[in-house]
Amino acid sequence: MSNGSLHFEHNGNYSIAVTDSLGFYSISLSFDAYQISISHNEYRTQNLVRDIVKNTVLNFYLTSKSEELNEVIIATDTKRVFLDSNPNTIVFKPKGLKSVPSIMGTTDVLKFLQLTPGVQNSGDANGYFYVRGSDPGHNLTLYSNTPVYGTAHLLGVFPFFNANHIQKVQFDKTNSNPENGGRLSSAVRIETNEKIPEGLSVSGVAGILASQLTLAVPLSKKVGFYVSGRKTYIDEIITPLFDSKKNADNSDVKDLTYSFSDLNYTLIANPNVKSQFVFDAFWSGDKLSIKDDDLSLNAKLYWDNLSVSSSWKYKFSSSVKMKNTVYLSRYGNDLSLNQATAQIKGGSTIQDFGFLNSFQYAIANIPFESGFQYATYTVQPQKIEVFNLSLDTDVNKSKVSKSQNASLFTSAKPRFSKSLFAEIGLRLNYYLSNDKKAKYFHFEPRLQINYVPDADKSIYVSYTKQHQYLNLITTSSVGIPTDFWVSSAEGIPDQSSNEFSMGGKYRVFSKYIINSSIYYRTMNNLLEYPFGITQFNEISSFKEDIKTGSGQAYGLEWMFQKEIGKFKGWISYTLSWSTRKFDEINNGETYFAKYDRRHNLAIVATYALNSKWDFGVTQMMSSGNRFTIPTSWYFINNNPVKEYGAYNNAQLPTYVRTDFSVNYFFLKNSKKESTLNFSVFNAFNVQNPIYVVLNVAIDKEKQKIEVKPERKQLYSILPSISWRFKF
Repeated sequence: MSNGSLHFEHNGNYSIAVTDSLGFYSISLSFDAYQISISHNEYRTQNLVRDIVKNTVLNFYLTSKSEELNEVIIATDTKRVFLDSNPNTIVFKPKGLKSVPSIMGTTDVLKFLQLTPGVQNSGDANGYFYVRGSDPGHNLTLYSNTPVYGTAHLLGVFPFFNANHIQKVQFDKTNSNPENGGRLSSAVRIETNEKIPEGLSVSGVAGILASQLTLAVPLSKKVGFYVSGRKTYIDEIITPLFDSKKNADNSDVKDLTYSFSDLNYTLIANPNVKSQFVFDAFWSGDKLSIKDDDLSLNAKLYWDNLSVSSSWKYKFSSSVKMKNTVYLSRYGNDLSLNQATAQIKGGSTIQDFGFLNSFQYAIANIPFESGFQYATYTVQPQKIEVFNLSLDTDVNKSKVSKSQNASLFTSAKPRFSKSLFAEIGLRLNYYLSNDKKAKYFHFEPRLQINYVPDADKSIYVSYTKQHQYLNLITTSSVGIPTDFWVSSAEGIPDQSSNEFSMGGKYRVFSKYIINSSIYYRTMNNLLEYPFGITQFNEISSFKEDIKTGSGQAYGLEWMFQKEIGKFKGWISYTLSWSTRKFDEINNGETYFAKYDRRHNLAIVATYALNSKWDFGVTQMMSSGNRFTIPTSWYFINNNPVKEYGAYNNAQLPTYVRTDFSVNYFFLKNSKKESTLNFSVFNAFNVQNPIYVVLNVAIDKEKQKIEVKPERKQLYSILPSISWRFKF
């Protein structure tokens, strides 16, 4: 059992205990009589009165809600989209988001985050997300305690993770848990199912773009596994979207084919009530092919992710628990490009092998968690091989680098009074490159103070300091994964950040919740690589090509949520600023970051008409991405010359998108489902450009230049039909 809570009431005073993933809990109470309420969102609530007269162990066995009625669909107003929602942290289950519109009729957990405050979408054609003014590589994504380094399919169109295999997602905008390290910004923790299947079941989604299937198999009462897979069959459907004959004004590609597939596997073993073993594996692979006979172009790109982890949890006593995890994560991409007689081959890889140990315990009734992490990194940033050009030899752009990182962490949650408590954390990092040219030892304090006067109000203040030693270098403005990772080494420093935030949560009329917060973040040693994959020569190096600078971000976040009733949803708004300062860019002057998008508004609404129909709509509006354009054109010796002004001196139009979804339930209960989903992406066919091309017409005789901007878009309206099933 996970996320259970126990409420102990005595003379109007409440004490709360929350269970861990195995259902264990501990709490300190004075000896007296208590009214006890045990609740869990998947089980029936128990209420009883117990006289506590000595230190004791209380075990409670809850009855599954699925056992109450077998063939009747129960509609409950207490079912919530968010298991927990506060200004800094959001927890949700993908299966609770089926009414929120998403392409392919399946939940996209990463795109869903873009509908919450402080998270900016990157527009169409990009699978990245940006949290509180950070760069995309500043976000930590953990799949079953394993870092994932490539988290997007082509152009960000399709959901990256198979939602059917995910039990819960926790999103922390400040990465306040000291167990999570190595990134400057947020942490997304994706948890697979850790409950042994009660019976054999098959679930999935069959759609016109892709299908997915999940199989749950109990091998015994103590052992079971889940296996999930997805496969696209979209070449015949997606290719026409990029057909230049039909979309001559906004498409550059003559022939494009693309496919992806992935596989998830989770094995669970509970040999006794004190221990649990979980083995998780995840693989994802993408293939892209582009041909253009007019340009004599033939390009192929392949990228894949692999993560494997094994975890052991053990309970020594009611207050002492241990967790151990060993993991391997690998991401790589390979590019092959042939144009006329020129050939270019490129690729990059990153491999992370690590171990995590942590203990949960209590000292003087104060909960603690402490542990140790160790990881080794093997990074091939960008290897370029060039053939049949003026160069007679191949060019290797970079060398494989190896490094290691050891960390100690601890956190405590002292309570100063009934309403005032704190979350205090410290992480110690030691990073060393194998050539010993980069060595760092850092302290990362993390503090959050919470004031909760009653169940309807809360206020917090927090501070987080973080360092990052693996850095993502982006080479494309669209979601074609030629991006690569580099590790801190000679000439490539570690990045660091300091973030302050404060905010509060207020419940109104029991049905509505208002979250608001403000934040300020400073960032040092940010990296820019302005050359892309076409920059290669015999004398260039990463040390010379990568630029370092600083940045800052600040803003206001606000969210109004209705979580009870047939009509549910929320309004999210973020007002933010994000700036950068590099000595070698923009003459050393401060400029706005590419994804400095002043206003971000998201509206999400779902309506359950009856037991057969429900509807969902999302509305997104945000300021456009920034880019740089010439400010003037002139002739020198009959040659046109363009002159640039400030860096990122222009902005794309406001991004507007409306998505709709309709679900019709042929059958739906706790064990079976048959649902037809119809979704429309960008329902009003709004033309959202992904970049701008300047077409220049030159009349040398009249010494006249005419510049016409042309906005390039990826796709317009995109409908999909799918069938969800479970039996």
